[in-house]
Amino acid sequence: MPKMKSNKSAAKRFKVSGTGKLIRNKAYKSHILTKKSTKRKRGLRQSIVTDMTNEKNMKKILPYI
Repeated sequence: MPKMKSNKSAAKRFKVSGTGKLIRNKAYKSHILTKKSTKRKRGLRQSIVTDMTNEKNMKKILPYI
């Protein structure tokens, strides 16, 4: 049986933590930044653990990560 392929777009967006949880970056930080407060933009820099509801699907499309 051939090896499964990782979804490359997802592989670029998700990393696995030491405990096996998926880490992702927050959205809304690419453009139209002038109207967003400094505090809000600073918060968007932080990475976050992927929600448990999506984790099952993500593990399926990222078999080797």
